[in-house]
Amino acid sequence: MGKLGHEKNEPSVFLSGNQPLVSVLTEVLARDNVQRAKKKGEVRKIGRARGEIKAFIQNVHHYRDEYLKDTEKAPVDHVAIFDEAQRAWNLAQTANFMKRRKRISNFSQSEPEFLISCLDRHKDWAVIICLVGGGQEINSGEAGIAEWIESLNRKFSSWEVYLSDRLYDSEYAAGHVIDLIKDKEHVHFDDRLHLSVSMRSFRAEKVSDFVKAVLDLEAQRAAEIFTSIQKKYPLVLTRDLSRAKEWLREKARGTERYGLLASSSAERLKATGIHVKAPMNPVHWFLDGKDDVRSSYFLEDPATEFQVQGLEVDWACVTWDADFRFKADDWGMFSFRGNSWNRVMKSDRRQFLKNAYRVLLTRARQGMVICVPDGNPNDKTRLPAFYNETYGYLKEIGIPEI
Repeated sequence: MGKLGHEKNEPSVFLSGNQPLVSVLTEVLARDNVQRAKKKGEVRKIGRARGEIKAFIQNVHHYRDEYLKDTEKAPVDHVAIFDEAQRAWNLAQTANFMKRRKRISNFSQSEPEFLISCLDRHKDWAVIICLVGGGQEINSGEAGIAEWIESLNRKFSSWEVYLSDRLYDSEYAAGHVIDLIKDKEHVHFDDRLHLSVSMRSFRAEKVSDFVKAVLDLEAQRAAEIFTSIQKKYPLVLTRDLSRAKEWLREKARGTERYGLLASSSAERLKATGIHVKAPMNPVHWFLDGKDDVRSSYFLEDPATEFQVQGLEVDWACVTWDADFRFKADDWGMFSFRGNSWNRVMKSDRRQFLKNAYRVLLTRARQGMVICVPDGNPNDKTRLPAFYNETYGYLKEIGIPEI
């Protein structure tokens, strides 16, 4: 999406509402900057390196707040790259935040609409690049890519719009709004805008398709895809967490990173030693070495969908709780409150939970072990029935046991 025009050396900014991603990217680039300087015999302080990186990589909410101060001021940047653009807030979420935190009543713009309006303040040209993950909305108030398109259609008809034709796919939930603008002269479709080969899972580009089939309960299709990827992408199943950890250590070579992943609502994994509510620092988890107990290598602190979205490890153990359980050809979805599981009925919350497992199951570059606990017949919150059918479904697809 962009206004017409071009000029060299205009500043750009990478924006994300995903704070763990912003923190990890900033830190890894700053550390690399310091190391490069050291190889040249120069002394570079890590604080200064972080400061310079933060000028380019920013939290989208900080960016938004800066241009709320003066609604006429154009951004310094002419090019804005919005990572995980599907997670930008809808109107209700944005208005609620503005009223509570900024004391602005009756705010009338969704986050996508306001962010476009900021770049639209430029008199010459601007470019917005939206990076979109299908089925990646994992929290309330996330508008999806459809809201960006609707905002352009409502308020910014002077912008040239370039779209991937794959946005019609179901996981993007954008087909209905694309139909509203597809015949307009300023709207263009280009199949090159879709990243058809997964950069995360370089051993098997079909891993994402496999996960989609599993979650969509297309067992036969999932089995067929699994057959085609299993030689390149090791994927196994177990009920023994200790065995899962052992498998990770056996598979990883050198500095290849591995870690434990779990849903943020997987609260009864606590009985197995996995505390999804315990504090975890993504910078230490993703970047620190095997001698640091805070790193992923220790396989003690789990990372949830909120901490790993947009990031990845080489090898992962996805631990599966009773919040998302297979039963009678459907997914049962639950949240843990007090001392019991409560069924999730609202369609948006059900989608968020499904997407949480989509995120978790697509974080490993090279291979993955899925651990579904046995449960405990003496614990009403962890009955074996909560887990057995899920394990059976995954096993039926063809995932081998270890």
